[in-house]
Amino acid sequence: MTDLVTWAELGGSLAAIGGAAYARHAHPAAYWSVVGLPVSMARLLASYTSTMDACGLTVEPPRWRALAVKATTRREVRPVPPRRGMIRPTSTGLRLRLRLAPGQEPADVAASAERLRHAWGVHAVYVRDVRPGVVELRLVGFDVLRKVRMPRRTDAGPLRVPVALREDATAFVRDYRAVPHELVLGATLSGKSMFLRNLLAGLAAQPVVLVGIDCKRGVELTPFAPRLSALATDPEQAAELLPVLVKEMEDRYDLIKARQGLAPGTPDELITSDVWGLPEDERPAPIVLFVDEVAELFLVATRKEEERRDEMVTQLIRLAQLGRAAGIYLEVCGQRFGAELGKGATMLRAQLTGRVCHRVNDEASAKMALGDIAPEAVLASCAIAAELPGLAVVGDTSGGWSRIRTPHLSLADAAATCRETAHLAPDVPALAPFRPCAPPVPVKESGFLATPRPITE
Repeated sequence: MTDLVTWAELGGSLAAIGGAAYARHAHPAAYWSVVGLPVSMARLLASYTSTMDACGLTVEPPRWRALAVKATTRREVRPVPPRRGMIRPTSTGLRLRLRLAPGQEPADVAASAERLRHAWGVHAVYVRDVRPGVVELRLVGFDVLRKVRMPRRTDAGPLRVPVALREDATAFVRDYRAVPHELVLGATLSGKSMFLRNLLAGLAAQPVVLVGIDCKRGVELTPFAPRLSALATDPEQAAELLPVLVKEMEDRYDLIKARQGLAPGTPDELITSDVWGLPEDERPAPIVLFVDEVAELFLVATRKEEERRDEMVTQLIRLAQLGRAAGIYLEVCGQRFGAELGKGATMLRAQLTGRVCHRVNDEASAKMALGDIAPEAVLASCAIAAELPGLAVVGDTSGGWSRIRTPHLSLADAAATCRETAHLAPDVPALAPFRPCAPPVPVKESGFLATPRPITE
């Protein structure tokens, strides 16, 4: 009987271990909440002082404290770690704040992030500077980019779209007011279209003018036609659309100049140098221009096409240089972007502050996207596997960079969002000739998707 009980206990233990291993692989979020969180918190509390000492993050205590310890306990005075704040569990990890000792800096803690990860048994440790003397440690319990689940609370707002998840479990928010123009690169099936799809669906619910240039005959942007104010599907149409956008930008500058010509004694808050300083009833709606497959605008076969190319590139560069103050923003996408595209390519790239690099087919493209702002990010982008579509490295001209992954959004859902928000498209008379015709909505009849047959006499 004792042997049967022993075998039953052993079988139950093996089943529990096997179930935990399966849950850790198949449902990492649930495993973290049930098992990983308590274990990691216990490790952190039990080994905090020794771990900080091993990482070289302890300092000598103040002289008054050393004298007090010697006078009361007569034991050896040991270095003290940074003062730890309250530990706050999250659905993806832990967060705690550290008050640095005099002489320490956030870079000291960031340099020990890998040691802290192993000591406390978590997937990753990230350090964020909160204020002078205080840093926040964000411990991530599992790989959040393997199965993307966006946070419930995101910092959304006008021209702010949460479009992807960062590797530290925070949302990557595309903020056009902070980063007006962006370059998005990615090879076929790398997730570049998914990134663009999420961005369009997020902007569709805002009173923003959406303009598209899709030289692949419109196959990428046509499903969003109900929400687009203008769409060019080939280089010829793009050559007609870009001058209209430049003219709209110049008209907005005239509007700003008229506001600047105010009478003496006008309050400072009424004087502006961009459209966001205008009164709300006079402010034109912001314009976001999406350029898909930008290389198609550079490719030419004849001398006549070369002249057209030079004009289009010049207009794009003007929009990138001057469009921000007029409320015009660029989202330039492509599979390949390099100096070999032709005159103006490097100049255009220099005006694109934000950079998003998905998996690319050559290292030169990664260097073109990230090499001038964060050379170490080039290696990270070249290491993206084909089995992880949507994974990308994002950076900006400040030198900061991180890995992100876009959540899956079906084309049908994104197109439905654009149809539901079509009434939010601001009216821009200059763009009326380029307004696309919305494709007919498929209807289901007898199990087949088909468009209604037109009524004839």
